[in-house]
Amino acid sequence: MGLPGLSGKVVVVAGGGSGIGAATALRLGAQGWRVLVGDLGESAAAGTAKLIAEAGGTAAAVGFDLGEPDSVRGLFDAAVAEFGGVDALFNVGADMGAVRNDSNVVDIDLEIWDRTMTVNLRGYVLTMKYGIPLMLARGGGVIVNTSSAAAFQGEPARPAYATAKAGIGALTRHVASRWGREGIRCNAVAPGFTATENIRSAPHWPELQAGALKRMHSPRVGETGDIAATVAFLMSEDAAWVNGQVLNVDGGTIMR
Repeated sequence: MGLPGLSGKVVVVAGGGSGIGAATALRLGAQGWRVLVGDLGESAAAGTAKLIAEAGGTAAAVGFDLGEPDSVRGLFDAAVAEFGGVDALFNVGADMGAVRNDSNVVDIDLEIWDRTMTVNLRGYVLTMKYGIPLMLARGGGVIVNTSSAAAFQGEPARPAYATAKAGIGALTRHVASRWGREGIRCNAVAPGFTATENIRSAPHWPELQAGALKRMHSPRVGETGDIAATVAFLMSEDAAWVNGQVLNVDGGTIMR
């Protein structure tokens, strides 16, 4: 049974080919959303859309690049062409390749810094730039952005990633403040250590899991379904009075 207010509406999942994005797209599809799955890997996006359809939902897939404005615009053009409009947006895409080379402010290659800002932060600006007018045309809408626990905890590495994720919080509050009275709700989830398929397949997975458990107040690490459930709630009418918030979903890693 879906949450209130979901059935038949159109959601764009920007970064839905795998991991948290795919899990959330599947959850929303099962609850009655019509889902446009966008991902840099078009085949991955198509795979998620196929799973939604096989489960009885409605979905389509588009390959797109968060770093390219015309490509992001094309994602929303596809949503209008396929489903007639847009009611919601889940921003979850990121360039994790750049993150793996994100060292510290002394040693960082500035190309890594710039790429992280282009995709992980400016990309979210682009999706909201093109998505918000479409939502306003339908009387309002819902946006959920993906931040990270890294935005709140000091780390000895990954300064570009942490800065981008902190910036997403500021963008989220800006959108909620500017368009909240016009029916746009914009919130963010800040996942902690989440065991995606890629992380579980890493050769040092046991060490990663053990290290993560030391940082949190939970008997287990996060699952993609934990984040998907929170996004589904924030997009539902049950969260109609939640706006401009960044919600930590991290097993108690960050408490504030």
